[in-house]
Amino acid sequence: MKRLVVGKGNIKAKIIIVGEAPGAREAKEGVPFVGKSGRLLSNLLFKAGINEENDIYFCNVMKCRPPKNRKPLNKEVMIHKPWLIQQIKLINPKIIVLTGSIAMKAVLGVNESITNLRGKWINYNGKDYIPIFHPSYLMRFRFEEKNSPYRLTLKDLQNVRDKLYNL
Repeated sequence: MKRLVVGKGNIKAKIIIVGEAPGAREAKEGVPFVGKSGRLLSNLLFKAGINEENDIYFCNVMKCRPPKNRKPLNKEVMIHKPWLIQQIKLINPKIIVLTGSIAMKAVLGVNESITNLRGKWINYNGKDYIPIFHPSYLMRFRFEEKNSPYRLTLKDLQNVRDKLYNL
């Protein structure tokens, strides 16, 4: 069953978190970031001191799950991108967190790797963007290692918190 997954969270949020595309659970429930990686992201936001209910609106580049959960094709991303851009305009956040390379490339139009740009602030069209590793990527590594992607992402989200509360 194909189901649109538009977004969830505070429509007056100062932060939008943009993912790639809905996973199986998201497609089933019609809500983004409710699967394993969404729970991991919620845990990271809590540890970083960001109030998910007040401060965050979640959405994806793709509004429906790609067949067989494959990586979205550029053509598909381009079809869904205007909807995402409109969501960003309507929510009008101060900060946009881009989780993973698909979201980063779709929104910013860059061709860099996520490893090169993660954790770096990019001002684009008057908004502050920060790419971070996608939570599903973090699950491939041990969390407790000093410079693990998990620890780097937690640091990135603490940086987001600091910027948010200094606005």
